Amino acid sequence: MADQKIYQASTTAPVNIAVVKYWGKRDAKLNLPTNSSVSVTLSQADLRTHTTAACSATFGPEDSLILNSSTQDVSGARTQACFRELRSLRTALEASDSSLAKIATLPLRIVSENNFPTAAGLASSAAGFAALVRAIANLYELPASPTELSRIARQGSGSACRSLFGGYVAWQMGEKDDGSDSLAVQVAPASHWPTMRALILVVSAEKKGVSSTSGMQITVATSKLFKRRAEVVVPESMLLMEKAIKEKDFQSFGEVTMRESNSFHATCLDTFPPIFYLNDVSRAAIRVVEDINKNAGKIIAAYTFDAGPNAVIYYEEENVDAVAGVLNGALGGLDGWKTRDIEPQNPSNLDARAVQVLKDGVSRVILTSVGEGPIRTEESLIDATGAPVQK
Repeated sequence: MADQKIYQASTTAPVNIAVVKYWGKRDAKLNLPTNSSVSVTLSQADLRTHTTAACSATFGPEDSLILNSSTQDVSGARTQACFRELRSLRTALEASDSSLAKIATLPLRIVSENNFPTAAGLASSAAGFAALVRAIANLYELPASPTELSRIARQGSGSACRSLFGGYVAWQMGEKDDGSDSLAVQVAPASHWPTMRALILVVSAEKKGVSSTSGMQITVATSKLFKRRAEVVVPESMLLMEKAIKEKDFQSFGEVTMRESNSFHATCLDTFPPIFYLNDVSRAAIRVVEDINKNAGKIIAAYTFDAGPNAVIYYEEENVDAVAGVLNGALGGLDGWKTRDIEPQNPSNLDARAVQVLKDGVSRVILTSVGEGPIRTEESLIDATGAPVQK
């Protein structure tokens, strides 16, 4: 009689927000980037994907994935690449140890939940694929390191490789055609610079008009700025950013972060036809950050935007009043401020028109900080019968 046992493991994984941006692929099939990148891993208390991976002879016959209670298509090349690589590692493990249960070929059932809007420019695919890969690796009891697993997660979503680490993380673009050296490494743990904070102005929870994948392809094919960005601008930014992180130099960190965001979106604008991820609310956020820094006489806040309109504003804890407090004073009444007990401060030195645009266009704020990588959890999203837990 076939083994009727349900094997399962659960993990949570974080969102990461890049400060040196990944944009463009040298190999779309393997998700190999045209440039390296650096990100900050954000706290899972505020932004995380929770995933349970299970397998059993009682499932099937196909693999399945449920995200936020909605059944997802797992036949895509990216998801299948992750499944295939992880199964291969488990198969090798079973071949080397006859005492291990033969579970590599059993159907997989994945149940996943985000505690933030999906596909709205908040790096949901990064957290999602990092959680999927880590959960299956735990299920298969793989001895692989986060860097080794990052090679697999990268094939699901490029930026997912960075979400396998906490703190400050670099994705090294690599040079080999097979992608074996395109990996994530930790620049510094969260404990190295624990005072880093992030404030996210959620401009829109709607799905993006142009996906990152298609946007990159169009940019690579048509932008004249793209080549210089990949070959000159980003390598310089990588050196400056890693130095700023290691020295905990927020002035340099902030300048590189904002220049990088501007460079990335300039490249999108140079794409033909142009790609507009930013909108009027995004531009108002940039103006307000500029005012905050002008009032401080130095860079104490740094904006960055991924492929979406949401503003992520980095600052240090010591400047919480001058950054988060002033924004609370300007945008009080939105959900999110109370999670960190941010006291509102006088926003009178901010551009009034920009503030009004933010008031009209920001739906909520998320206050968070630098955080840890994936965390194994006993809280399962699949019950003892193999069914998704009803909440």
